[in-house]
Amino acid sequence: MSIGEILSDALVYPINNIKAFIIFMILSIVGAVIGGTSIINIIGALSTTGWSSVAFSGLSIIGVVIFILILFLISGYTLDIIKYGIERRNDSPGIDFGRQVANAIKLIIVDIVYYIVPAIIIFVLGLFLRNWLMTIISIIILILFALANFMAKCKLAKTDSLGEALSIGEAIGDISRVGLGKLIATIILILFIIIIIAIIITLISGINATIGSILLGIASVYILFFYNRAIGLLYSD
Repeated sequence: MSIGEILSDALVYPINNIKAFIIFMILSIVGAVIGGTSIINIIGALSTTGWSSVAFSGLSIIGVVIFILILFLISGYTLDIIKYGIERRNDSPGIDFGRQVANAIKLIIVDIVYYIVPAIIIFVLGLFLRNWLMTIISIIILILFALANFMAKCKLAKTDSLGEALSIGEAIGDISRVGLGKLIATIILILFIIIIIAIIITLISGINATIGSILLGIASVYILFFYNRAIGLLYSD
């Protein structure tokens, strides 16, 4: 697929799957309300004493747990959106709570590995190299591993295998398979579209804060669907 085809498909994907889009928009709102309220209550409970505050704090902790589970569910669901993009399916994934939460945990592990490894490499090189040369090498390493992280997430989406996703050599190999130029160009255009959406919402918020807040919630879910669909389609090449 060309970059234009990838972006045009991804832009209409949330609208073409409006039922799933609305469900996750509601989940995001519920999660934000529960999480925000629970955190505020816990902070308030910590500043007071007595059994009532302890019990209240306990209920708030349950709220935070629910909030985290909703976040994990959404994260795991977006991984399935990538998978459907790789398979070039036009429908939306179903909710599989256990598997999607588990995949969200795998995603966290992938992110940790793909940021710790380059940090270690840069630290070791920093013991021997200095100045501008070290800066250039560090930038190259960070970009390489950031792109490899994209590929690793796609591999995790495709296989559900953490071992496959943590194969750094294969992830780096996928960069050349997809095409370095195409990968960077697509990511830049995705970010450009997201920035445009953010600017529009900011301008609307300046006119009416309530409408702006509602649009922000809608746009956040839309961006998740759009972004992950585009990445999946890109990897399918």
